[in-house]
Amino acid sequence: MSALTVDHSASGQEWDDLVRLWEETDWPEGCKVEIIEGIITVAPPPAYNHARIVACMNRYLVPLLKEGWDLHQTVGIAVVARGGYYIPDLIVIPDAALEGAGEDGEDYAPASVAELVVEVTSPSNAKQDRVEKASGYARSGVPLYLLIDAHARSGPTVTLYGQPKGGLYQVLETGKFGDPITLPEPFSLTIDTGQFPT
Repeated sequence: MSALTVDHSASGQEWDDLVRLWEETDWPEGCKVEIIEGIITVAPPPAYNHARIVACMNRYLVPLLKEGWDLHQTVGIAVVARGGYYIPDLIVIPDAALEGAGEDGEDYAPASVAELVVEVTSPSNAKQDRVEKASGYARSGVPLYLLIDAHARSGPTVTLYGQPKGGLYQVLETGKFGDPITLPEPFSLTIDTGQFPT
């Protein structure tokens, strides 16, 4: 992964300049380009097992979506308070939140409208998913953050975070691949993590 550094204490104008740089640069095709903590990060395309985990989660979530909600991959969300523009692996978001996206040059929704965010770690971004993004999602008030950490030192784990308060999450449930993880209302879903490839 490569990164382009920008001052973390970006004002509104500096944020606009950072987003403009992100939008106007010709990034390598297929790479995931995000702004995390005021730094533009470029990660290679995800590996096959990463994509299989995302596809598995997609199959679990689609049947549970409420009217007016949708599930997206590669939709950008803004976490301006943390100097961030994240592209989660999966996000459940109200359709209305994306209406008008692209107007005024803004092709993203605020993270605060997400109902659930799912991130699957890769070797190049594991720390960001565990620390910076967890903090950004909590500060934005995202009710549920599911971290599928395929690269944890102790072996692949799954952690469900929720009840954001003061920029921090509570750990609602955690386990290793193979342990069931239950998403609370409005999803009421038990995930068989034994289906995730390692």
